[in-house]
Amino acid sequence: MHKRGCVTTVLSAAAFAVAILLGADVGAQPKAQSPAADTQKHKAGPGERYTPSLESLKEAEQPGARPDEPLLAKAEFDRAKQIYFERCAGCHGVLRKGATGKPLTTNVTKQNGFEYLRDFITYGSPAGMPNWGESGELSAQDIELMAKYLLVEPPQPPEFGMAEMKATWKVRIPADKRPAKKMNNLDIDNLFSVTLRDTGEVALIDGASKKIVEIVKTGYAVHISRFSASGRYLYVVGRDAKIDLIDLWMEKPASVAEIKIGAEARSVETSKFKGFEDKYAIAGAYWPPQYVIMQGDTLEPLTIVSTRGMTVDTQEFHPEPRVAAIVASHKHPEFVVNVKETGKILLVNYADLKNLSVATIGADRFLHDGGFESTGRYFLVAANARNKIAVVDTQDRKLVGLIETGATPHPGRGANFVHPKFGPVWATSHLGDETIAIIGTDPVKNKAHAWKVVQTLKGQGGGSLFIKIHPKSTHLYVDTPLHPDASLASSIAVFDIKNLDAPYKTLPIGEWSGIKEGVRRVVQGEFNKTGDEIWFSVWNAKEQESAIVVVDDKTLKPKSVIRDKRLITPTGKFNVHNTRKDVY
Repeated sequence: MHKRGCVTTVLSAAAFAVAILLGADVGAQPKAQSPAADTQKHKAGPGERYTPSLESLKEAEQPGARPDEPLLAKAEFDRAKQIYFERCAGCHGVLRKGATGKPLTTNVTKQNGFEYLRDFITYGSPAGMPNWGESGELSAQDIELMAKYLLVEPPQPPEFGMAEMKATWKVRIPADKRPAKKMNNLDIDNLFSVTLRDTGEVALIDGASKKIVEIVKTGYAVHISRFSASGRYLYVVGRDAKIDLIDLWMEKPASVAEIKIGAEARSVETSKFKGFEDKYAIAGAYWPPQYVIMQGDTLEPLTIVSTRGMTVDTQEFHPEPRVAAIVASHKHPEFVVNVKETGKILLVNYADLKNLSVATIGADRFLHDGGFESTGRYFLVAANARNKIAVVDTQDRKLVGLIETGATPHPGRGANFVHPKFGPVWATSHLGDETIAIIGTDPVKNKAHAWKVVQTLKGQGGGSLFIKIHPKSTHLYVDTPLHPDASLASSIAVFDIKNLDAPYKTLPIGEWSGIKEGVRRVVQGEFNKTGDEIWFSVWNAKEQESAIVVVDDKTLKPKSVIRDKRLITPTGKFNVHNTRKDVY
C-alpha cells in the first residue's frame, strides 16, 4: 500500500484524498446488519474527503487495555497506529477528539461496535469517507485491525520542546560561509518549487526552459513552499514536521539548514515587514499543537508557544488545537497564525521575542487555509467545517466578519480579481459542492458589497481544492481533483471574468499530458511570474507516470508538457515571485 496524501493531500488510487475515517455522525447510526448491507448508501462522494496525510508517530505507545477493549499485539498496534496517523488523524485528530471529521473517542466507537466500524470502513459514506474496502485500498485484514484499534483508547504521542528541537537542528553551511552574491544564472523570480510528494523532495524548475534545475531532498510530503522577502531563501515543510532551508543563491541550490519542530506539521512562513525581511521564520505543528519562531537564515529555534486552550464557541478546553495556515502581515511586524480546533486567529508580533505580544481574534472553528485580498490588508481564511470564511483586518487588528459560503470551502490562497459589477473581489471554491463563492473586498468604493457573497458560480462539481487567477489574466481556473468522475478529476473549469454569466470552458489537462495510465488527477494551477501561462500538476500514483502541463493563458491551449521520470507525484507548485509577493 502506498502512502498518499496535499498539495497540500492524500491521493489514493480509487479515492484520492483525505481519509475522513468515519466522517458521518457514527453516534447516530444504527448497527450494520452485514458487510453487504445496502452498499449504495456507502458510496464515497467528493464532499469533505480532503485532508493531508499524516506521518507515523512512532513514539506513541499503546495504553493499557481495559477489560472491555480488544488486546492488540505490539505489531498489530503499531500497524494500526501507522494507518490511522497516515489516513485519518488529519480530520479526526491525533487524540481522536474530532475536527473536520467526527470524534472517534471510545465512548462513540464502543456504542457502535466492531461490526459496524468494520462495515463503515469497508463501504464508506456519502458524507465523504472513502470506501476503503471496496476500493481495495485497505485489505480486509487491515480493516478488521482498524475496527479493533478504534475500540481502544488512543495513544498519546510525546511532547516536543526546545531540547528535542535543538537535537534535530542542523546547519550544514553557516550563514557567513554562504555566497555573498548570487552564484548562478537562474531567473529566481520565475523559478518554481514543485513538491514531489512520495519521494520526499522538491524539484526546482526553471519557468522559461521548463527544465528541472535541481532536486532537493526534504521532509516527507512537503505541504507548502515559502520564500523569504528577498527571494534568496526557500523554506519547505514536510508533513513529518521537518523544515529545510534552501539557499537559491548557491551555484547549485541546496539545503543549508534543517530542523524538526514536532511530529506533524503543515505551515511555514517568513517575516516580510519592512526592516524584518528574512530575519525570522515561523512554523506551526499539528502535533504537538504549537508554533515556533526561528532565526530566518539558520532555523535556530528561538521561542515555542503552545496553542492549547479554550474553543471560541463553547469555551471549553481543547487539548489538540493544531496550527493551520500562517501568513506574514504587510501592515505590522506580525505573523497571522490560524488555530484550527479553537477557531482563533493569532496576530503574533515578532518585534520583541522576549516580550512576545499576541492579539487573539475569535473567529470560528475549524480554520484551515486562506490568503490576502488584493491590497494585502485583509486576510480571508476558511473555517471549512463551518462553511464560512473569516475576514481579519490586519491593519486595525480585528475581525471584520464571518461569511457563509458553500459546503467546505477550500480556497488555497484564494483568487483576487476585479468583478465587472462589484469591483475588487476574492473567490473560493469548495470541497463539498460545485459552487464558487465570490466575495466583495472593497469597503471603501464598494461598501455595500464588501464582505458579502456577491455572486455564486457553478463549476464542474464538488471536490475542488484550488482556485487560481493572476492580475494580468482574465481567466479564473478551478480544479476538481477529488471528484469521483475521472474525466472531471483530470480536467479544469475556466471562467471568463469579463462575462461570468457565460458557461465555463473545460480544459482536458490529463488528456493533454499524453499520459494514458491512471486517473490523472489535475491539481493546483500556478501562474508564472509574467502571468501569461499557468502550470497544472497531473498527479498519478507513485508507481505511475505523472507530469506538469503548461497552458497558454491567452489561448487556453497547451503550451508545454513537462514529462521527466524524476517527476514522481508532483503536487504543489510555488512560483517564487507570486508566492513571496502574495500574488493570487
